[in-house]
This record gives sequence, structure tokens and C-alpha cells, in this order.
Amino acid sequence: MIQIVQGNNHRLPDAEVHVVIDVIRAFTVAHYAFIQGAQKIVLAGSLEEAFRLKRDNPDHLLAGEIKGLPIHGFDLDNSPARIAQANLTGKTLIQKTTNGVEATLNSLNAKEVYVTGFSNAVATAARVKIRLAAAGPEPIVRLIASHPTGDDDLACAEYIAGLLRGGGGPTAAQTLERIRGSEAAAKFFDPGQPAFLPEDMELCLRERPTDFVMKVDTRDGIPVIEREEAN
Repeated sequence: MIQIVQGNNHRLPDAEVHVVIDVIRAFTVAHYAFIQGAQKIVLAGSLEEAFRLKRDNPDHLLAGEIKGLPIHGFDLDNSPARIAQANLTGKTLIQKTTNGVEATLNSLNAKEVYVTGFSNAVATAARVKIRLAAAGPEPIVRLIASHPTGDDDLACAEYIAGLLRGGGGPTAAQTLERIRGSEAAAKFFDPGQPAFLPEDMELCLRERPTDFVMKVDTRDGIPVIEREEAN
């Protein structure tokens, strides 16, 4: 059974798989961070926790946003275009974002938890299909569109649902059209808001095939995104 849930502040029953989606921009950032060599991404539920983790681990890099804007004292913002230019080989990031991270921390009660944007949606769907083939009868998969009201994450969730069902869902082109036309995307095309880079949307709207997916596990009580081979 495939269910779609929208929002970041929820309490969900247990499931076989949760896939948390944040297209603009948290999990597009995470995808490119791993492409650029990051080892893992620690998820922080608050600024206080993020800064505490940084104090305990000075070599870790703080990355994230509040209301889409950079956070004072963080090493990196929430721009996939900037992340795509960074050398993150062997680095651990501490990520704090408004929607994606929050939704993930509220979605840990599944046997397997994955995060994705559009850039890695196909690989993520393929990995979930493998997981479901090995599961018991009628496993529950929830696709969690982390933006509470935006159409960007919801469009991607419906796209992934179609991939999991083997057809009948929106096409990639239809999905991209919805993401591009979403309220969350508008500010990236607005010259009056220079803090939001058009280059970010180019990466959010581009499939970037990779041989890994992004899986969430808990290490020493802390949720961490790690690379997992796609097959």
C-alpha cells in the first residue's frame, strides 16, 4: 500500500518504508553533498542541537537554512549550486532545515527510511521496489512531501508513487512542470530576491543518476543520512 502524506509535523503509524521528499532544497543539497564526497549527514532538530554537535565535533560542517536563508554561524547554506562546487571529501555535515529535516525526524518509525529530491527520485524508487519485493504481504510505503503546503514535494511524491506502481502516474516532464511552477520555486526566478539562486533550481529540476540512495539510520541515538548502494 502506497500512501502520500504532506507536511513536516506529523505522527505516523509504523510502516515498512518511509521516503521523505524535499526537492527545494534540502535533499537536493544532500544528494550533491554525497556526490561531492561527503561521508554522512547528521540531522539536527534545532539550532541549539546543531551548534552543540558542532562544538562536540569541530571538524563537522554546519549546513542549512531558516526560512530559506543562510544561518549565521553555519559553514554552508542550503544551496545545491554552492554545494556542487565544494570539496566535501570525507566530511560530515550537520543539517538543519525548515521542512526536510523536520519531516525526517518525525518519520523514523519505519523499518527503512530514505530521503530524496527529484534529482535522485528514480534511483530511490528503484531501491524501494527491491525492498518491497523482500517484504511481507501488503507492506506500507509512505511518501512524505515535507513542504506543508507546496506543490513541489507533492508533485515528486506522486511521481515516485507512479514509479513504484509501475506506471499510471505523472511523467517526469509533468512533475518538473509542477515543481517549476510551485510557490516554493517562484523566488528563485525573482530578480528582486537575489538570495535565492536560479542555479539552485537548475539542479533541483535535473535528474542526476547516481549509484547510491540516501538512507537514514540512527547512530548512537542520532539520525544520520548515509549513502547506500542503489542495488
